[in-house]
Amino acid sequence: MSQEQEQQVGSDLGTVKTILIVEDDAHIGEFLERALSEETPYTPLVVSDAFEALKVTHEVKPDLFVLDYHLPGMDGIELYDQLHAVKAFQDTPAIILSARLPKRELEKRSLVGLHKPLEISELLKAIQEVLEREVGQSH
Repeated sequence: MSQEQEQQVGSDLGTVKTILIVEDDAHIGEFLERALSEETPYTPLVVSDAFEALKVTHEVKPDLFVLDYHLPGMDGIELYDQLHAVKAFQDTPAIILSARLPKRELEKRSLVGLHKPLEISELLKAIQEVLEREVGQSH
């Protein structure tokens, strides 16, 4: 591969958005990862709990967080608050997934909430809208 091709590949990789999915149900996590891999240009990264998510974000800077609300040890809202306390993630959007959404908490933070069980088309649409809104705000 020529140096020019390597630079092109590198710059292409730099434009791919990463979505960090935090889901403690392995089957749902695998389903979401597969759906995003097959249906979007984004790179999904799945972890099973909030503490693992906090560790991963030391090495990866996701463009979007998709957080299950009911996680062991720390719920999705608490995780969102901890992530947003970090300067690098202050403007990173999040989508919260739950059978019982904490509406008041979502409204306080202007977060998108989706009810489980969810239709994958609903999630894909929400992801697209949230990421497009972020692009619009950064320009």
